[in-house]
Parts: sequence; structure tokens; C-alpha cells
Amino acid sequence: MKKEIKIALVGNPNSGKSTLFNSLTGLNQKVANFPGVTVDKRTGFATLASLGGDKITAQLIDLPGTYSLYPKSMDERVPFQVLCDPQNQSHPDLTIIIADGTNLKRSLFLCSQIVDLKRPAILVLNMMDIVRFKGIEIDFEKLAERLGIPVVAINARKQEGLEELKKAITSLVKSPPKDFFNIHDLAPEVIDGISATLDISSDYNAFQIANNIALISQFNIKIEKRQKIKEIIEQHHFDAKTMQAKETLERYKVIVDLMRECVHHKEDVPERSFTRKIDRILTHRVFGYLIFLAVLFLIFQAIFAWASYPMELVDNSFKWLSGKVAGGLPKGVLNDLLVNGILAGINGIVIFVPQITLLFLFILILEDTGYMARVSFLMDKLLRGFGLNGKSVIPLMSGVACAVPAIMSTRTIQSWKQRIITIMVTPLMSCSARLPVYTLLIGLIIPARYIWGVNMQGLVLMMMYLIGFVAAIGSAWLMKYFIKATERDYFIMEMPMYKVPRWKTIGLLIIEKVKVFLFDAGKVIIAISVILWFLSSFAPGKAFEKIENKYRQPQYGSISQDEVDKKIQSEKLASSYAGRMGRLLEPAIKPIGFDWKIGIALITSFAAREVFVGTMATIYSVGSSKAGKLNVKEKMRAEINEDTGKPRYTFAVGLSLMLFYAFAMQCMSTVAVVKRETQSWKWPLIQIVYMSGLAYFASLIAFQLLK
Repeated sequence: MKKEIKIALVGNPNSGKSTLFNSLTGLNQKVANFPGVTVDKRTGFATLASLGGDKITAQLIDLPGTYSLYPKSMDERVPFQVLCDPQNQSHPDLTIIIADGTNLKRSLFLCSQIVDLKRPAILVLNMMDIVRFKGIEIDFEKLAERLGIPVVAINARKQEGLEELKKAITSLVKSPPKDFFNIHDLAPEVIDGISATLDISSDYNAFQIANNIALISQFNIKIEKRQKIKEIIEQHHFDAKTMQAKETLERYKVIVDLMRECVHHKEDVPERSFTRKIDRILTHRVFGYLIFLAVLFLIFQAIFAWASYPMELVDNSFKWLSGKVAGGLPKGVLNDLLVNGILAGINGIVIFVPQITLLFLFILILEDTGYMARVSFLMDKLLRGFGLNGKSVIPLMSGVACAVPAIMSTRTIQSWKQRIITIMVTPLMSCSARLPVYTLLIGLIIPARYIWGVNMQGLVLMMMYLIGFVAAIGSAWLMKYFIKATERDYFIMEMPMYKVPRWKTIGLLIIEKVKVFLFDAGKVIIAISVILWFLSSFAPGKAFEKIENKYRQPQYGSISQDEVDKKIQSEKLASSYAGRMGRLLEPAIKPIGFDWKIGIALITSFAAREVFVGTMATIYSVGSSKAGKLNVKEKMRAEINEDTGKPRYTFAVGLSLMLFYAFAMQCMSTVAVVKRETQSWKWPLIQIVYMSGLAYFASLIAFQLLK
């Protein structure tokens, strides 16, 4: 056997494919894109021992979930192209087909298609604990004999049967000796013609190429051969839809016979399962929505309540570190850069890691238990009136974590119109990058008190997330009248069984997501913090010298030295490069309650929203004699509005600022992914204009009414 083998994992959605992938690879995995498409490619590596004792390196490729080799969405195109094109760089030496043992009939359709490709394969029957619970008996030997491939029973969640699977992988798995279904009789001339043109031995491979001729542009086939295939299809009047329907009917006839032979149900097992009983409540047309709101309420209460102690620990640690650095180095430019530039910026983002971790934890638990699928079902009727459907719920809910993967997940939406609308409104959902901004501003304007046992800050945070959702579906409702399409859409979704969360998998995903948040955002924040420190610490000409000379005049002798220092620091910051930039923007943002300091943060936030906190931390640290002693929230709370003599951050200003960040398109990564997914600059530009306009007018109305 080869020292290195390439293995593709393929299966229906919710079959446990990703759980098996994580169990086999652990942390030894990476995410990229499949060549030529924007679909995620998860690859991982595992070291296996062969029967002879040799070590074999297995590269595992986690293919997107699919029900068949007939693609209905962008994600489903990938399994077809990887498995049916021998020249594809991800084409496997071995295919592992993961099937839900409790719904074997549906899984066997995809399995039988792969068997007929005549490539080495293993069928893995997952969820065997539930199979036994339901009283289902499977004759594994007969099933393997009929399919012509090894069959292995596992429970991926509990890692049972993995050793048997590894042994099957390292044994000499041969190609299936016979066809599961004789496809040749459906279109003999087309199959023979394509087989001869491409020199492939599998009749079903040739049949699949004929059915998906539009997708072979991704194949490494010469133009003349591609043209020859088209001519063969046209010559014999091959109709793909008719042929797919015929194949499906005939293939299921064979599958039904196979199920009678190999699968038996005990008669004494009750029909109604635990899952159906719970679904009666969670998907109820009234109680279902109330329960969902209650779940959201508990999540946001927990985010504020549970995260307060670790956030305080992080903040105190940075205060201690800043004090040590400030006292341990000679006063000067380097000291100022480290304390007020770099450490202030890093503290501004690290302090929110506990809340980000909790947010991801709750989202992943909802997904892993199967509840998120119920939310999709529940919201389908509601969203259809707004130009969306149940499949839009997953991107919208994923947008609470990050808009980038959420927009990429719209590939499962078959309707072009609904996919575009979902892409256009998903960034309005409050993502994890907005969480630090909301937390900072809520801490400024909302008292940290409980009313009837309810944390008021947590309640306001929940309201900000609901405002994002209302804005998203409201925008979708308007867009459905402007975006025209003729195709009809259907929402078909299988409800997975309720499961205990896979804590190891959730832990791995949280680590991965927090690392992305820290290091991707961290690099931007540190770079911007250093640039801002420079722009805030220096000024053109002799501006700083003139300010110092001004306050040496006799008329300022009666003012205390602390008061003089504050006035000098304030005027220096206003005269710095950063201050001049902010004052240029101030006339445009003054009507919505913002000053030039906030203006600087708005500019830097267009790189990423979370940069706002680091920017404010840097601006309020530069020149401050209390650097390292106060956190950014305390510094902002002490800020006085020069025009009114009152605190700068009133309720009106804080709410206006939160609404601006709730609606504005301040994320270049999201702009880039929208351009990539839509293959046009038209949609991201429309997105930037309408979201920025919505943000400005929402802030304007809020501030003018409340000031």
C-alpha cells in the first residue's frame, strides 16, 4: 500500500461527516478553497498503521454535504467534480461514504452512485447507538456483499468503531467488482461515446458527465474533447432531467429490495420518538417563537453576567503590565509608544475575548444539539413574506458570529433571488466584531443594575441584536420588489435528531474562531494603534511648541498645574495630525452627536468594526498622565463636552453611536467576500451605500430626538 493516501469523506448533511473528520484529524487540519470555486476545503492529516506495521499518512478531504451527485447548489458541485474527474487535484485514492444508520435508505442513494463510479470506497454506518435504540437490525455482511465494498459501523460522537475503520482504510480496498445498477441500458450510445472520448472505464462516470455537462469546465479536459462530448449529447438527444428522473426511479427500486434483505425493524419499538415529542413544543406556531426569544434572552444575560469576572481580570492584568512598563522604562517616545500605543490597543480587544468565547459557545451548542435546524423550520413561513426562506436562517444566525462565513453559507440556497437578498442583508445581523463596541457603549450609558432579576445591560445588548434582525428582514422585504427573478424555490430540510453537544468538537471550533478573532483582528488593531499613536503624538510645524508657550503666559499662573496639563494635552491632541483629520470630518458627523475623536474611530473602523475600541483606547491614552491606570471606558466616561460642560457620552450620543455601528458596512473582509460570491462589484457597492445611509439616518433621528 502507498505510504501516502488521499481520502475523501462524503455524505448527506447531518450524517456525522464533520464529526468523523474531526475525530480522525484532531487539530491537524486546515481550511482553504477548492480550486476554481469559493467553497471551503477542509483538509486534515492522520497517521495510520498498516497491517505490516508501516506508517501511512492519510490526507482527508471533508467534502460538502450532498444528497446525490446531481448538484443543486454551489456546495454540491464540489463532490461531483472531485469524485468524477480523475484529473482533479483532490480526486481521492479512497472514498469514505458516511451514512446515517437510522435513515439508511436515503443514504444508500448517494452510496450506490459512488459504488457505480468503480473507485475504492468504504461505507461507514454512523449513529449506531440510535440505530440500536430504535430497534433497527442491519445485516452488515449481506450489505457489504451486495454493495461490493466494506461496511463499518461506528458512533463518531463517542469515537466507537474508529479502530475498525482505520483497519479497513489500511487494508487493500479494491474497486467494487460489479455495478449496483446497470446504467448503460439508459443511454448506451452516449455512455460509449463519452467513455471512448475520455478513456474512462466507469459507465456511470460517463453518464454523470453527460448529466452535468455545464460543470465539466472545471475538469482538466482539452477544449476539443469537451466539444466532442457536447456533440455526442446533442446527436443522441440526451435530456438530462429525463435521464436523472429515470435513474432515480430505477435506482430506488434496487435500494428498496436491498433494504428488505438487509434491514429489519423490531415491531415493539414505539413509532413516536423523543425527538418528535420535543418538536411539537419547539416548532409550535406560538410557543416556538416565544421559546426562541427566551433562548436569546438567556444567552445575552449570560454573556454579560458570566464574562464580567474574566474581563475584569484581563483589564487589571493590562493595567498592571502598563504600569510596570511605564515605570520600568525611561520616559520618552518608546515608553509612550509601548504603553499608550501598543498595550492600550491590545487591551482594547483582548478584554472582550471572554464575551466572544461565550457567544461562539452558545451558537455552536444550538447548532450541535439540532435546535438551529428547528429555528430554520420555524422561521420559514415568517421569512417568506420578506423575500427569504428557511434556508436563509442559517446565514442570518451565522452572521451573529461573523458575516464572512455566513455569506459563504448562502451557497446552499438554490434560488438566485433569495441568495442575493440573503447576502445583501446578512451584514446587518450584529456580528461578534460589534460585540466589543456594544459592550463598551452599553457600559457607558446603561447602569449595571438588575430589575426583577434581569440584568439591564444584557437586556439592551439583546435589543441591539434584535434591531439588527428587524433591519435585515425589513431590508429584504424592500429588495424583493427591486430584484427580479422567475424561478420558484422550495424549502426542504431534514430535521436531525436532538443530540448531546460534542464538547471536544465545540472546544476545537471555539479555539479556532477565537484565534481568528485575536490574531486576524489583532494584527490590524496593533498596526492601526501604532499609526494612530504617531498621528496623535505629532503635529505639523511647531504646533505643539506654540501650545506649550501659550500656557507659560502669566494669565495662566492662577490655574493649578494639573488643570494646565489637561488643557495642554487636550489642545495638543486637537492640533495633531489625527486631530486635524477628525476635525475635517466633524461638520458631517456633528448632527448625529459625534465629535472629531469619534470621527477618527469611524475612519479606522472601516478596516474592521472592532478596531473602534482599540482606536478609542489609543486616542484617550496619548498624552494622558493616567495612562495604564484607567481603562478606555473610564477615560471616555470622564470626557467632557466643551460646548455644554457636561459628559460627552450621554445616553443620546451612546445610542446614536450604537445604531451607527449596528447598520454601517464597516468590514472590508465582508465587502471582499460579497464581491467574490456575487462575481460583481455591483452588489457590494450597493450594500455599502444603503447600509451607510441607513446608519447615518438612524443615528440622526435617535440623537435629535433624545439630545
